[in-house]
Amino acid sequence: MNSLHLKSFIRCKRKAWLDFKGEKSHAIWSPHKAIDKINQFQIFSQLCNGEIYTGFKACKNGYQGVIGLKIKGNFCKNIKAEIRPQLLLKTRGISKWGPYTYLPAVYKLGHKTTREHLFDLTFSSILLGNFQESKIEKGLVISSSFNKVNIEEVYFNKKLRKKVLNILLCLDECLEGVIPEITKDRKKCTICSWQKFCDKEAKENGYLTDIDGIGANTASLLKTNGIYNTKLLASYSEKKLGEKLSKFNDQKYEKASKFIKQAQAYISGEPYCISNKKNTYDLLEKTSSGFFIFDIESNPDNKHDFLFGFLKINNLFTKKENLIYEPIFNLKKNKEESYKQIIKLLFSQKDWSVLHYGETEKITIINIAKELNFSFEEIDSLTSRFIDLHTLMRNSWILPLKNYSLKTVSNWLGFEWTQKNVSGSKALYWWIQYQITNKEIFLKKIIQYNKDDCLATLQIAEYLIKNQLNKN
Repeated sequence: MNSLHLKSFIRCKRKAWLDFKGEKSHAIWSPHKAIDKINQFQIFSQLCNGEIYTGFKACKNGYQGVIGLKIKGNFCKNIKAEIRPQLLLKTRGISKWGPYTYLPAVYKLGHKTTREHLFDLTFSSILLGNFQESKIEKGLVISSSFNKVNIEEVYFNKKLRKKVLNILLCLDECLEGVIPEITKDRKKCTICSWQKFCDKEAKENGYLTDIDGIGANTASLLKTNGIYNTKLLASYSEKKLGEKLSKFNDQKYEKASKFIKQAQAYISGEPYCISNKKNTYDLLEKTSSGFFIFDIESNPDNKHDFLFGFLKINNLFTKKENLIYEPIFNLKKNKEESYKQIIKLLFSQKDWSVLHYGETEKITIINIAKELNFSFEEIDSLTSRFIDLHTLMRNSWILPLKNYSLKTVSNWLGFEWTQKNVSGSKALYWWIQYQITNKEIFLKKIIQYNKDDCLATLQIAEYLIKNQLNKN
């Protein structure tokens, strides 16, 4: 076992087992890991004033920061173990190399120090202490805020060491056993490299958490009432289920109906139309004279929206290749200029609606308008043009899907992205690469991805409008 398996085990036992024994061809490369590595190196480099070196020789030479080490050793009960410390930081002390020693350090994203950070540091301290022949009393949690590096010290008391010993024994037992069950809380799966592998098994076995709106707690409640899978849920009485969903109070019968219909759609592969003529009729009316499609690419950790993409549609009969797409990059050094460009574009067609998928785009425009000192009346007038297709789709249709994300819905409608295996996190990875290398190829990739996002949003709008026209 190694420290990577430990971190996986804390998140999900199944992930740790798959990382250790799983068929690697079933795993998908995750841009989150790459982004995390880049952020780590940048912060560690800042902490060590650029003095970061790799390997055992770096420890022997006494460099300030050391990365890329793999230290093997025997753990308790002769269990073979390996640590891969994110960073070793030089400090005063006595080790086998001389009058200095190294402390293990981990990178933290956000404000909260988690069990993952604490256990990783404690595990590393045990093997590292033996390796450098110097006991380690503390480790460091490194984070960054407002371009300032923050250091938190974690002391390894007996209670913490005992917890880590126990969880490592559980990890060893897990890795030696059969593959664990799929985790109950599948929200954690969104950035996991094994997500698609587990999704396939979950659908085959009728996992309740595959039904939109059903989390681990609701699934547990259903199971206590004899509903163990999606097939049983789909055939259940709406009235009887509503009586069992008292935790939803006044919405219990509405929730029961939604869960059952969602399960029926998921199994049959057929969508179910919800009677909501007003919303879809409004969409038809508000897009008849032309409209914008609007989509943003952002770095949520830095609270930075780096690309605003607009697609201009004069009418729905315009060929896709003739549509005008306009990307506006928001470089921090010319933020106000890009904001003015966005507002100018939106006001170039004052009567056009602005279609988007999710609440992010509308909230962002409100913040931009406030920063440009718009009055309350001007902000209300501008944002009244915005139509959230995500909300509209949810209120109009029950689709045979496990979630209603832009990718999931538009893929079901047959849309294909030009670039394969893309996502918002991959666009962020390209943005970070552009900032490091200044190579235009990364901007081109981001633009193509955002344009496809806009076209995918357009396809969802066309689906809603087409079905409204068919009803008429």
